[in-house]
Amino acid sequence: MVGALSAALLCTAGVTALPAAARTPDAPGPGTAHSSGTTPAPRLPGGLAKTPPMGFNNWNSTECRAEFNEEMVKGIADLFVSKGLKAAGYQYVNLDDCWALPTRDGEGKLVPDPRRFPHGIKAVADYVHAKGLKFGIYTSAGIKTCNPAGFPGGLGHETSDAQQFADWGVDYLKYDNCNNLGVDAKQRYRTMRDALKATGRPIVYSICEWGENKPWEWASDVGHLWRTTGDISDSWASMLGIAKQNLPLAPHAGPGHWNDPDMLEVGNGGMTDTEYRSHFSLWSMMAAPLLIGSDLRKATPETFTILANKDIIAVDQDALGKPATVLASESGRWTLVRQLAGGDRAVALFNETDEPQRISTTAAKAGLPQAAGYRLRDLWRHRDTHTTGTVSATVPAHGTVVYRISADPHWAGYPPAVETGLDRTPLAEAGTAADLRSTVRNLGGTPARNLQVTLKAPRGWQLKAASPATARALPGGNTFTTRWKITAPAGTPPGAYDLPLTAGYRSPSGERATTTLPGTAHVVVPPPSGTSYAAELPWLTATNGWGPVEKNTSVGERAAGDGRPLSIGGTGFARGVGAHAASAVSFYTGGRCSVFRAQVGVDDEAGDRGSVGFEVWADGKRVARTATVTGADAATAVSAEITGAQTVRLVATDGGDGIDYDHADWADAKFSC
Repeated sequence: MVGALSAALLCTAGVTALPAAARTPDAPGPGTAHSSGTTPAPRLPGGLAKTPPMGFNNWNSTECRAEFNEEMVKGIADLFVSKGLKAAGYQYVNLDDCWALPTRDGEGKLVPDPRRFPHGIKAVADYVHAKGLKFGIYTSAGIKTCNPAGFPGGLGHETSDAQQFADWGVDYLKYDNCNNLGVDAKQRYRTMRDALKATGRPIVYSICEWGENKPWEWASDVGHLWRTTGDISDSWASMLGIAKQNLPLAPHAGPGHWNDPDMLEVGNGGMTDTEYRSHFSLWSMMAAPLLIGSDLRKATPETFTILANKDIIAVDQDALGKPATVLASESGRWTLVRQLAGGDRAVALFNETDEPQRISTTAAKAGLPQAAGYRLRDLWRHRDTHTTGTVSATVPAHGTVVYRISADPHWAGYPPAVETGLDRTPLAEAGTAADLRSTVRNLGGTPARNLQVTLKAPRGWQLKAASPATARALPGGNTFTTRWKITAPAGTPPGAYDLPLTAGYRSPSGERATTTLPGTAHVVVPPPSGTSYAAELPWLTATNGWGPVEKNTSVGERAAGDGRPLSIGGTGFARGVGAHAASAVSFYTGGRCSVFRAQVGVDDEAGDRGSVGFEVWADGKRVARTATVTGADAATAVSAEITGAQTVRLVATDGGDGIDYDHADWADAKFSC
């Protein structure tokens, strides 16, 4: 469990040799070679994890708090059944760290914590099994697990622990990497593999060594899945960074051996529902294990809707087992393609930017044979249309559209695919009219008849179509444009407001269809003349690599308001923005400001660790950047020319070495307007 500031959650190795007292006959010492030569390496029982495992793990929602207990685990099993998750394909109900007592018994056996699990682990496993589900458990390939309380790990006790797990009815083992004493990773993970195999019980084996030793290159005959990255956190930046690390590893995964970019954060509250749909889409496209990390007892209906999307799950669980590859990636616009059993293709159009983006490809580029038309199924809207070849969507900021494309000879029986889009996200000063333009594109080969375009603004706003918003027919391949004027009432508070754009039409057969773009309008307040400090202005958008962005304090840890007074290189600052790479904070300047200035650096709360680069962007163009700075450096002055810019974005990058301890301060940050 990798944190940003607190070393308490950082899984790290200790010393370099295994003490004799820690060894048992179960495992060799660190100098003992693993069996090799002419004898083939033993494999785990076959037939497991033919598709990526699906289930639940408690860590992301409870960590080691008291609420992690027997009743919670049973409750999750109940919810799997009652909320349709079992029917959607979820099987495993898995425990993470803190289930055991800190010491073994006199026979060297693991002892479940009697306060958390008063009836023992087998009773909980039996309850889960009675629901038609499977049960998983956790330990570490070290002398202790990752929690600082020091729960016993499996190093030196592999045979005994594996047999205990089998006797309890365990179906899945997550084997972590903390306190490993520097013992060779391949040796440690193979030793537990052999111990699991010797029990005779089929147990899915999850290697959790964070990708440190490139397990994708050697673990296909060791475990069924392996972590490719450090721990995920419930933030857009963390999820995005992990996805980018995992995507290039697609050639190494397949049935029975999967890349694991860590558990799902869907529903934990640190991202928007749009971002969680992207999270779920990307993990499914990558053929990642789908392990729910939210507390389902508190989950919203939207969380269950995301997690139980059978169309998306079918992509993740596709029998061919080929993860998606990157067809195109430019300026934050991604096109991912996954070959599916039977010849279909799944295409994900992913927008990592803070603005809506049109992303487009073709059926031919996705690998489908040439045809007059194709069936196009939107896997989030659960709707079938057709296209003559173009696969396109205007994708909301941080959003993902996923299609399943088929070379269907009956394509013309489906309505034509119609794409809606706005030319930009409107920035509206209250009481002043803003102009924008909508487009509707017919991607099909038949006309969209009786077209009606509507833009829905919040109650009390003025909205007027300045050009026609209806058409008798929109032929295939054509575009229809409408200009709009929109005014937020005087006194409207700054912030983001829903502005959905809908196109309704009929297919040639008379079937009614609609397509909606969930747009957003920002009500903005221009900065006053003179000097305005960034912490005193409302921001348009803010994403952060760890916890929320803070005003006038450092980022601290995950919670809002837990930072300290800003301090860089021993110098304190009263004002500024506390962020954590990778982050981006954008401001509306309305063309009224000329210069942005700040003192930047890694906050002193990170010690001499961390490495961050700082960038200033004006209307999408980078206008200033620093070299990479570390926690050992003094504050660096940044000055950027921003004359005429409507928006300014402050970006902190991770220096290219991951985001640990990258506490990025924009101290004394101010605009001259």
